[in-house]
Order: sequence, then C-alpha cells, then structure tokens
Amino acid sequence: MGSPRAGEHGSGFIAVAGRPNVGKSTLVNRIVGQDLCIVTPKAQTTRHRITAMHNMPNAQMILLDTPGIHKAETPLNRSMVEAAVDTLSNVDGILFLTTPSKKIHEQDLRIIDLLKRGKTPAILGINKIDTIAPPALLPMMENYSQLHSFEEIIPISALLGSGVDELVDALVKLLPIGPPLYPPDDVSDLPVKFFISEIIREQVIKLTQQEIPYKTTVVVESFKERGNSVLIQADIHAERDSQKKILVGRRGQMIKRIGIAAREKIEEFLECRVRLELFVKITPHWSRNPRMLKEFGYR
Repeated sequence: MGSPRAGEHGSGFIAVAGRPNVGKSTLVNRIVGQDLCIVTPKAQTTRHRITAMHNMPNAQMILLDTPGIHKAETPLNRSMVEAAVDTLSNVDGILFLTTPSKKIHEQDLRIIDLLKRGKTPAILGINKIDTIAPPALLPMMENYSQLHSFEEIIPISALLGSGVDELVDALVKLLPIGPPLYPPDDVSDLPVKFFISEIIREQVIKLTQQEIPYKTTVVVESFKERGNSVLIQADIHAERDSQKKILVGRRGQMIKRIGIAAREKIEEFLECRVRLELFVKITPHWSRNPRMLKEFGYR
C-alpha cells in the first residue's frame, strides 16, 4: 500500500527514536496537543514505550515515544533500550530525533546503524534549532545525509513549535492507506493508572536531586471512583532507607510537595477532583532485580 494522497486516509505507527534528552517527549506532547509524556531536564526520563495518537482529517498517526537509546549497564537501562530497539522493527516509519552538534554523537551513529539494518523508512528531525545560528544547520544536515538515506531531514524546535507542522506532513507520507486503527477520540491505548504513575514520577524527578530520580519507581495500587471524585493510592519504591528519608523529607515536607504537585496535574488529566495518598516503600535493588522489573512493568 502506498502513502495517503488527496482524498485518501492513512493510518499507522511511527516510532520516535533518539538518544536521551533530545526532546522526544516534548515533541510528542507538542504534536498530540496534550502532556502524555513526562518531560524533565534530566536524561533517561522516559522508561516505557508510550503510545500517543494524533488524529487528523486525512490520517491517524500513532506515535511511539521510546526510551533514549544509550549504552546500558544496568538491568533497568537494558530493558529500556531493548524496548526502544524492538519498536524500530515493528512500525511503518521512524522519526529519528537528534540535536545540533558539530560532531555527530556516538549514540547517533549507533542508531543510524540500526536504521541501516532495517528497511523501515526514516525521517531525521534536528531538534532545538532555536539554540544555534541558522547557517550552522546546512553542514550538519549534509553530514547526516551522507550517513543514511533519510526520506527527509527537517530542522525543528519542539519547544517553540517551529517546523513541527512540516515534520508532521512528512511523517503522514510514511503511513499506509487505511482506516483509523483506534477510535478517533482515543489519545492512547495505555491504561489511566500508567499515566497517573508517570505524573507522580515526574514530580519525584523534578523535586528531588542526585540519585533519587533514577532509583525510584511508582506503582498505583488503588484507583476508586467516588461520585465526582477519585481516590488514588500509590507507592513510591526506593532502594535504600537514605533515599526514603529524602523522599519523605523533614517532617514529611517533601512527600507533601510531591503529592500536591502531582494531584494538581492528575486533576487536570482526569478532569475531576482527586484525593491522592502517597506511600514510600523500600524495595532493595529493585532496578537490578529481573523479577521486580517485570512486576513493575519494565519487562
């Protein structure tokens, strides 16, 4: 099947791939017009493959925001990279996202090697162009074009929105002709509990420092609707008692800050009142334990 032309409808899957912290989640949120993917300044924020649907009159594009592809040294990081790499071979098109640099990053070269091994058409998006002078773009685009036969190379700023419409138009051309694969009102096929746990984890990342964001995970244990409100109980798992003390904070101030910030975003997401109860638990070495990784949804 060819790509959609005038009067036709396209539907399919686009993997958004790249090394950590190049703006994949910011771009996906920008395209779908909703904060489905958590965004923080810290690298390796995205741990799961996140599905986000973008419905247009002529197409339904299902974006798969993948964890950053990097050199993985722990079981958790390996599971993240495996999820990203596996996604590349099961989609209709790939958006490879990078950022401006004089020298092509080592991890970008690895991703390009993965693209060469497959036959999936790929578009290169150079993000964060608002951080460089325009004349620097052309030699960069030329360097990448010599490494792989990209369908198109498009400079963008996911933060400011420049170039994003052009990028979406190019991605639609990669979709096969066909009817929508999901109801047009859907924004994702992931459960509500997943997004709630991600919202809570986002606040943990933003409000704590050092190793805490990388040694914690969130599990929603209870979701109960009560009239026009929802009661949510969630566990934040840390690996050591010292991490728990930081998460709880002096006189419980940190966990209170996390709870207030997360509740506000969850209420916006669910469009109803929320009572959020957070509990910090110690689960030693969970990020290195295959059984716990599976239980927490990483495998």
